[in-house]
Amino acid sequence: MGVLSSGRGSIAALVFFLVKFSTATEIPLSVQQVPTITKQSKLQVAFPFDEYFQIECEAKGNPAPTFTWTKDGKPFDFSDPRLIVSNNSGTFKIPNEGHISHFQGKYRCFASNKLGVAMSEEIEFIVPSVPKFPKEKIDPLEVEEGDPVVLPCKPPMGLPPLHIYWMNIELEHIEQDERVYMSQEGDLYFANVEERDSRSDYCCFAAFPKLRTIVQKMPMKLTVNSLKHANDSSSSTDIGFKANSIKQRKARLLLPPADRGPESSVTILKGDTLLLECFAEGLPTPQVDWEKVGGDLPKGRETKENYGKTLKIEQVTYRDKGIYRCTATNFLGRTSHDFHVIIEEPPRWTKKPQSGVYSTGGSGILLCEAEGDPAPTIKWRVNGSPIEKNPFAGDVLSPREVSFTNLQPNHSAVYQCEASNAHGTILANANVDVVDVPPLIQTEDGKNYAVVVGASTFLHCRFFASPKAAVSWEKVEEMNPLEGPRFQVHKDGTLQLDGATEDDAGQYSCWVVNAKGRAVVTASLDVRNATKVRVSPVSPRVPTSHTLELHCDSQCDAHLRHSLRLSWSKDGEAFEVNGTEDGRVAIDGASLTISAVTLEDQGIYACSAQTELDNVTAVTQVTILDVPDPPEHLSLSERQNRSVRLTWEAGDDHNSDIREYIVEFEGNKAEPGRWEELRRVQGEETTVVLPLAPYVTYQFRVIAVNEVGRSQPSRPSDRHETPPAAPDKNPQSIRVQASQPKEMIIKWEPLKSMEQNGPGLEYRVTWKPQGASVEWEEETVTNHTLRVMTPTVYAPYEVQVQATNSLGAGPEPQSVVLYSGEDYPDTAPVIQGVDVINSTVVKVTWSTIPKDRVHGHLKGYQINWWKTKSLLDGRTHPREVNILRFSGQRNYGMVPSLDAFSEFRLTILAYNSKGAGPESEPYTFQTPEGVPEQPTFLKVVKVDKDAATLSWGLPKKLNGNLTGYILQYQIINDTDEIGELNDINITTPSKPSWRLSNLSATTKYKFYVRACTVKGCGKPITEESTTTGDGEYAGLYDDIATQGWFIGLMCAVALLTLTLLTVCFVKRNRGGKYSVKEKEDLHPDPEGQSGKDETFGDYSDSDEKPLKGSLRSLTRDIQATESADSLVEYGEGEQGLFGEDGSFIGAYAGSKEKASVESNTSSSAAFPLRA
Repeated sequence: MGVLSSGRGSIAALVFFLVKFSTATEIPLSVQQVPTITKQSKLQVAFPFDEYFQIECEAKGNPAPTFTWTKDGKPFDFSDPRLIVSNNSGTFKIPNEGHISHFQGKYRCFASNKLGVAMSEEIEFIVPSVPKFPKEKIDPLEVEEGDPVVLPCKPPMGLPPLHIYWMNIELEHIEQDERVYMSQEGDLYFANVEERDSRSDYCCFAAFPKLRTIVQKMPMKLTVNSLKHANDSSSSTDIGFKANSIKQRKARLLLPPADRGPESSVTILKGDTLLLECFAEGLPTPQVDWEKVGGDLPKGRETKENYGKTLKIEQVTYRDKGIYRCTATNFLGRTSHDFHVIIEEPPRWTKKPQSGVYSTGGSGILLCEAEGDPAPTIKWRVNGSPIEKNPFAGDVLSPREVSFTNLQPNHSAVYQCEASNAHGTILANANVDVVDVPPLIQTEDGKNYAVVVGASTFLHCRFFASPKAAVSWEKVEEMNPLEGPRFQVHKDGTLQLDGATEDDAGQYSCWVVNAKGRAVVTASLDVRNATKVRVSPVSPRVPTSHTLELHCDSQCDAHLRHSLRLSWSKDGEAFEVNGTEDGRVAIDGASLTISAVTLEDQGIYACSAQTELDNVTAVTQVTILDVPDPPEHLSLSERQNRSVRLTWEAGDDHNSDIREYIVEFEGNKAEPGRWEELRRVQGEETTVVLPLAPYVTYQFRVIAVNEVGRSQPSRPSDRHETPPAAPDKNPQSIRVQASQPKEMIIKWEPLKSMEQNGPGLEYRVTWKPQGASVEWEEETVTNHTLRVMTPTVYAPYEVQVQATNSLGAGPEPQSVVLYSGEDYPDTAPVIQGVDVINSTVVKVTWSTIPKDRVHGHLKGYQINWWKTKSLLDGRTHPREVNILRFSGQRNYGMVPSLDAFSEFRLTILAYNSKGAGPESEPYTFQTPEGVPEQPTFLKVVKVDKDAATLSWGLPKKLNGNLTGYILQYQIINDTDEIGELNDINITTPSKPSWRLSNLSATTKYKFYVRACTVKGCGKPITEESTTTGDGEYAGLYDDIATQGWFIGLMCAVALLTLTLLTVCFVKRNRGGKYSVKEKEDLHPDPEGQSGKDETFGDYSDSDEKPLKGSLRSLTRDIQATESADSLVEYGEGEQGLFGEDGSFIGAYAGSKEKASVESNTSSSAAFPLRA
């Protein structure tokens, strides 16, 4: 179904009415006229942070108006050199240069020419002063507990709004509650003081946000004497008398103060917010309630704040006037105060005088009426002066109007009406322009218009004329005024042409004639073909989750094609060009695509074709296929103990055949209200026999399913109750929970509610030692756990659990084997030996403990070890124990990550599920020397053309007695060819420096230094440098080493390095102290590791791959390096070399040195190169 709706001509109509209603009788500025003020300032505040303050007054008129000002009713010279005056207006700026207080006052602007004077409303310029609390000495206030107290604030005057806060010297707010209250004036009231109210820093803060200013009153001290602690030397009789002097007393109002009497009046302006407050002292603290005498509080606009002490009514109206009563009450009495609320209002216009244009001899009337409370006073002025002083002949004046007849050109003037009462003044200017001019047409001549066939259009002929003029339109070739129902001439001269045809195209003329003359303007009209649009497919039907595709075909006039715009909408709401947020809707020009449609996508889709002249829309109805309606009229028949027949009627399938029905039931006593699936039925069937369980009150419902999805569930059927029976099954998942020695806590999965088959469900538990020829022990319980004590630790038992209820027992149960509770192992393994694998790894062997001493399931063995001293310097170490666990029954394990050349102690213990047994006797062993770490730094301290001096630092870890250094160097100029590697063996470990000679000038070298022990040399540290040319000198560090400041700096660096090394050493030793549980988690059952190597593989250096030209390895004449890899790398990380049982995985191949020798520089060549 395609529907076309036309919007032709709507754009032109909208433009016309905007023009019509925004164009009053406005005199062109080319015609003489009285001044009219077009812009003026309102209230102006001189904020101290502004650069200048502008007071505006702009006006138009012919002749151009001149401007004068008054200030506080007196002439004001705004040519003052301190002011910045704008050209051709009355606007001036007051620079913020420290003299602005002189300009404070109320200003009025007058714009005048020879025809009259326009007057602005009063413009108040306020120069706020900086508010300050007076300097004063505030005497401390000392009262007794229970007394009422008022702490006055008396904030300074300042520019509103004013916000008052009570805080202490720490800027923490004084807490307010039913007993403590801050009034609208800022005073702090206490209904009755308590000892905790004593403090010496009660501070009142006054904030003026518009001035960005906060001022503070001097702190006040309040001391509250507690009578129960007073005069400790007094007799008990005196103390009792003083304690009784804190008398309970009835409520007494502190706000409003007593001098106002029992009632007071409050005046508020209409529309403002009314705030009434009451605060009473007394003991106990009084409660405050509010009521309106003879009426109700306004619902929705009234709130009670500050624990009921403040009544707030927003947007007050005249209906809110009356008597409001606050009542303060405690159990000793009550007191009240009546507020007479008076609603008043500033003046507002009801009839505002309107400007008018008159011709000679004409007459008119100016009306001026205003409302307000009190009733406003009306005053008339003419040209800025009281009308009584400068009356025009023929004017008739009354309080509400001025009338005039037989107007003459000299009667042009500006009348002012001013309405005022106690709450403000409003001013209106009304221009009386007496003008006699021939028509002035303001629409341009020869303007071209266009319209589509069948639409309406408007041809404009805006004009000004005085006296009034007559307007007529005619088609140029016909020379007759246009007449007929399709043509209408509006007051402003516009011609409205309805139902345009191709014959309406052509030239038109507009004639305006009055007593002073005539004027004409021409216009041309083009008539275009109307735009057409069609949407396809027509009325598509789409299942949910499918894709909807719509196409919009359009035709338009060739002259309008450039402005053609297509848009899509659904149910009157436009689609965004970029589609929806979820990306389902895509618009590509004339095509609309919606993917994965839902029920919400159903509706009327419209394609709109809009041009600069018309707007046409075509629509189509899109239907979305939905899930079925729920089945109806469920009924039960053929009721049996274990079955019932359910029948139903199908609901509406929503254009998609029902495939199947899902029958659900509810009746689980443990989960009432929970529906579970019971049976599925083919879509052609509407009846089924359902199998049932005993002792269930069933209720059924049915869900229909089609290709779109499931329906909502049907209404539930009647209930059907089945009789009870003995259980059909026994509990499953029988197990024992971790327990104490000689104890079994037996647990099982209880039968579900639907499996119990009847009331009185219990569990019969029987047990006996496994394989024993003894009677079964038995106990019946109602829950699903049983605690059994056994004579032995960790003994196997046969256990059976059978379900029973009031109607009998379940089937014969099956036996399961469970073990009684474990105890800790009671003996320790014996360490048989410690074999040193290398300087950082040892293999520990021990004797396993007997099975009968485990007292449970053996989980494994635990090695505890700690370092006792360093063999390098003999320094002893504090005991910091490291832990490593090995799962399963085994008698050896590898301990990695030891420090080389050190003495250690270790112990072994066995552990089971209960915990760890006793430790073995400590075993002491030593690790041999290893290779040192790389030197801490390498510097080229001096370079000549054929020599270089190098200096380096000791390794952080020596790992043995240092025997010397290997210094190597080679040329590495910026080419692919590498120089020969040269070696120097330095046998004096105490000399960390060397001078190389016979080097080539202006050549780049790379230097390598490795520290060595008897076990070999460590990793190299590298540095690069370039020798100098002839006459050059590059002593980067020459001579500075003899300077005192350099020696001091080096000492500080050495001390800092030593400190960091100590911290790192402590951290490294502490790193082994981690949770046994975490280690155990990282070591699975060793049986899974049985296929892995349990000893070290052959050691070899990393496979080094030298660059082009390399002839031999760096390791020439150097012993194989050893590793000090961390515990994680050996036994726990993904790339670790140890199994969870401590054995090695594969061959140890120097994991720290792969493919290159490590360097602490950024050089691209991190290993020696040889040409």
